[in-house]
Amino acid sequence: MERANRTLVTEFVFLRFSDSAHLQLLFFCLFLMIYFLSLVGNALIVLIVALDGRLHTPMYFFICNLSLIELWYTTVTVPKMLANFLCSQGVISVPSCIAQYYFFFSLAGTELFILTTMAFDRYAAICRPLHYPLLLSPQTCSTLAGICWSVGFLCPMFPSFLLAQISFCTPNQINHFFCDADQIFRLSCTDTYAIQVVGYALSTVVILGALVFTMASYAQIMVTILAMASATARHKAFSTCTAHLSVVTIYFGTLIFMYVRPAVKYESNINKIVAIFYSVITPLLNPLIYTLRNKDVKDALKVLVSRIQRICHSSRESQ
Repeated sequence: MERANRTLVTEFVFLRFSDSAHLQLLFFCLFLMIYFLSLVGNALIVLIVALDGRLHTPMYFFICNLSLIELWYTTVTVPKMLANFLCSQGVISVPSCIAQYYFFFSLAGTELFILTTMAFDRYAAICRPLHYPLLLSPQTCSTLAGICWSVGFLCPMFPSFLLAQISFCTPNQINHFFCDADQIFRLSCTDTYAIQVVGYALSTVVILGALVFTMASYAQIMVTILAMASATARHKAFSTCTAHLSVVTIYFGTLIFMYVRPAVKYESNINKIVAIFYSVITPLLNPLIYTLRNKDVKDALKVLVSRIQRICHSSRESQ
């Protein structure tokens, strides 16, 4: 009866991070800088891998896919968050909110599958080196990437369709910076138990399934590495996995905290902080993780900078 008497709404209002205008401006500058650096870092990786023939390998092909995902992943949420910092009231229509929900979780799922595929790549390179060219041929890599993107965008389609069928009532305030599932469910006029069960089951199966596959791959990798006679060979083999392991630990850890447990038991403010980490900070960290310890990428970056300098020098001389 209480829900029946509430007013139907066609838009949601994002709650501000702070009531202080100065803090809002500070947050805007901080997240704008992070967003800009994230875009530049991931775009550079895509450009370097595309232009440098030495990086046309399965590992860098999947890293390039990961960076492409990160470019769109942050763009789904951060520009709207930045605009809300400058507005007295951040507003989003219900259809736009559901669309944001769909694309955010589609890209999150695609990233999850790409990271899992990268674990298989490391397994094949270390445990099956003689079969590596056959297991991960260019055609196979393209097929695997296509499957990751397709399944990633298919998984949230049914929950998004169900969300589009329900009505929303006042209060229409979202205590978040994007349209997360838990926040949308709170504003529904109708019973969302079935949708929550579908979403929870789907996220649990996808995240834990990917985690089990990744852990199984690394278990085989560790067995192979420990069986190597040379300490140098062990160090070299393990060093090729450290970047991917770092990204997997950060990404899987935050996703499990957010989506593989009953969300209603946790405070929205905590969810917001964790969401900032995996949706804003992590896309910035990935380019740093894959470049700071990676000699091939750093060498390719130096070559790219040298090319740009030569082009600029030639342009100045022609003038």
